[in-house]
Amino acid sequence: MLTTDHLEAKSACLRLPHAALKPLSQVVSIQRRQSILFVTSEISDYVKAGGLGEVSAALPRALRHHYDVRILIPGYRQVLSQIGPVDVIAHLPGAFGIPPCSIGYGRTKDGLTVYVVLCSELYDREGSPYGDDAGRDWDDNDIRFARLGLAAADIACGKGDPLWRADLLHLNDWPSGLTSAYLSWRGQHIPTILTIHNLAYQGLFERDRLPRLGIPDAAFDINGVEFHGKLSFLKAGIYYSSHITTVSSTYAHEITRPEFGCGLDGLLRTCADQGRLDGIINGIDDSWDPSKDPSLVSPFTAGNWRGKRANATHVRRSFGLALSQGPLFAVVSRLVHQKGVDLAISAASTIVSQGGQIAVIGRGEERFERALRELAMHHPGSVGVRIGYSEQEARRMYAGSDFLLMPSRFEPCGLSQMYAQRFGSLPIAHKTGGLADTIEDGVNGFLFGEPSLRRFIDAIERGLEAFKSRVRLKAMRQAAMNRPHGWDRSASRYREVYERACRVAAAA
Repeated sequence: MLTTDHLEAKSACLRLPHAALKPLSQVVSIQRRQSILFVTSEISDYVKAGGLGEVSAALPRALRHHYDVRILIPGYRQVLSQIGPVDVIAHLPGAFGIPPCSIGYGRTKDGLTVYVVLCSELYDREGSPYGDDAGRDWDDNDIRFARLGLAAADIACGKGDPLWRADLLHLNDWPSGLTSAYLSWRGQHIPTILTIHNLAYQGLFERDRLPRLGIPDAAFDINGVEFHGKLSFLKAGIYYSSHITTVSSTYAHEITRPEFGCGLDGLLRTCADQGRLDGIINGIDDSWDPSKDPSLVSPFTAGNWRGKRANATHVRRSFGLALSQGPLFAVVSRLVHQKGVDLAISAASTIVSQGGQIAVIGRGEERFERALRELAMHHPGSVGVRIGYSEQEARRMYAGSDFLLMPSRFEPCGLSQMYAQRFGSLPIAHKTGGLADTIEDGVNGFLFGEPSLRRFIDAIERGLEAFKSRVRLKAMRQAAMNRPHGWDRSASRYREVYERACRVAAAA
């Protein structure tokens, strides 16, 4: 029988932090809850490149009252500089062409357990989780994220933390896709859930990378990791995982069709036919509350708009716009083709000609950055552009704007439209993915059905008409702000998926 003394002695050998030690009665209690390892390449507590970072911070917190949920993330420079004390609890050997690593044990400020993959040669770099400051992907991203997947598989098998092992793994996007494959190749039947946040990013590498990643030759097949002659981390995750989720019900249907399936629609249709594909809309965390957000110039509520006007004045001054009583449009986005930035640029003259103003913040493709700077030069006082990103300024833009322009060609979930709604800004968006699931046309925003300039301008003009009616504008703002935005419903759906996957695994 395992005693508390045994636990403490084993922990001391591995320098497990004192805060992790618990009386035997508490250890038994924890063991009665299912253990979830949440594997991610980013988390907004420390580092993020997009919506995945926000979800990775919020969803585990929404689930931790029901599960012993722990996060695994690479030990990027940004993570180690912010997480505080990290105790090394295990050393994992290298394999194939993947270098050895250590597993660090840390905690977020509110006590969420975080395992960190410590391997300085792979992760101690300036830049984003995926590339350098110039936006170029790291040449060894296959090794970097195979190391993450292999560490996740080891932890799931009890090799990373001697006092803990996972009952289920929740994987996220292509960087963690090899995890379920490594478990399968080992003959381990631990249930794995893969969430696709954006199918367009697949983690594609040349076939000659297989030996150094430890991928069996037999797995390089249409029923495996092969994708048009290349290795796909994402396809590996889809093929080998127990269950697939994506971040809205509409997107779950869209990706089973060729126009949205990015070449994986056939495999995803099979998953759907087998009952292994679900769409679960994301939520947003409680910090998105205009009545108490410290980032705002002035707080406000759905019944008192004075603070919203104060934020609008700040945005106009900050972006060099003339003070105006007209509508203020915001663009808060990555400046890439997917986001329909070209449509927003083309629609700007319509907005300005009718007394509107536009504030833009974001970074992305150089051609769009250049076109936006030129747009601001052609419309001084009416169009303001800031290349870059500031969380505080973005929040003020949501709070101060009347409308958010979001003409994405596809949008798996989208968070910006929910942020905007919560802050009383009405999104004008293409009816796709999560935008279709969160915006009710004419009630809490405006939708257009075809990603064309004409349809987009039609929706903008409907927004301009609504702006002219104080009664309608107020009603729509209130409907947007009062729409359920939190994580409770989504977390409940994930619990259902977890339970289903565990039942299937137990019956196998």
